[in-house]
Amino acid sequence: MGKFIVNNFYRLCAVVLFSVLLTGLVRADTFHLTDGQSLTGEVVSLDENGIVVKLPDGTYSDHTPWSKFTQADLRDLQQNPKAAAFVEPFIELTQEDKIKRTEIEIKDVPRLPRPANHSILGGLASSGIGLFILLVLYAGNVYAAYEISIFRARPAGLVCGVAAVAPIIGPIIFLSLPQEYKRKAAPEWAPPAEEYADANVAAAIAAEQPAEVAVDRDSPEAHALPRQAAPAPPADKVFLRGQFTFNRRFFETQLPAFFAMVRSEADKDLILNIRASRGSYVAQRISRISANDLQLQVQKNNAFEDVTIPFVEIQEVQIKHRTA
Repeated sequence: MGKFIVNNFYRLCAVVLFSVLLTGLVRADTFHLTDGQSLTGEVVSLDENGIVVKLPDGTYSDHTPWSKFTQADLRDLQQNPKAAAFVEPFIELTQEDKIKRTEIEIKDVPRLPRPANHSILGGLASSGIGLFILLVLYAGNVYAAYEISIFRARPAGLVCGVAAVAPIIGPIIFLSLPQEYKRKAAPEWAPPAEEYADANVAAAIAAEQPAEVAVDRDSPEAHALPRQAAPAPPADKVFLRGQFTFNRRFFETQLPAFFAMVRSEADKDLILNIRASRGSYVAQRISRISANDLQLQVQKNNAFEDVTIPFVEIQEVQIKHRTA
């Protein structure tokens, strides 16, 4: 009985030994090197310098560098988590791998919703800044109508009212209409009463009058002297907007006498009457002129005052004699 047990124990040990040897043979790996040789055995060590393999005879190989393994073996070793970090730099990428690594993945991004389609006026009216722009344009339209009323000599209230009801179109209509001329009777110029209150001015006027010779009406000399009628004043000159362009060149060429500080004998009794959109002005001298306006020297009480009149507001220029 004891001999039977010992024999069975020996058989069991033999089976275990055979299984261990068989397992070792199964776990042995064969690696193909780039120089044509092969390396068979179990991997026992992995590092950045290569691997160490336990050969079938129980000995250990030297470190085999990673660069000596073929690409197929390197890809197989890449499946081993311990060897993947050392093997990856030595694996050559195929064209498919390069395409996969450089492939750009287009991801959809969130976008803001597009606003609803509106007309120009509807779009402006849908925002605060748009309403402000519309208000500015409307105010500019009314102001343009006011300037057109001055340029075309039309009632400002009428033109601005039409522009308020029909923006843009209303000012264009009045700008296309011909200019309306309305001759207003210019007030006859008369020197203020205070002018003759000054003794010096009265003496100067008296000195300019011709000396009268006292003649008896009943004497023969009175009947012999012919009656001399007073000379008629020269005819008035009137310049209307539309017939003439009122600018600096016009006043310098047509009215040169009114720029002089001292008037000549022939022009000293002439006065200048300008009718503008703001009123009528009577003056004897133009004190200054520029490209856009002129300054008249008008008399107010006992002093002179300069009044600026833009060219665009002038409707009529009249040159008349003091006594006309």
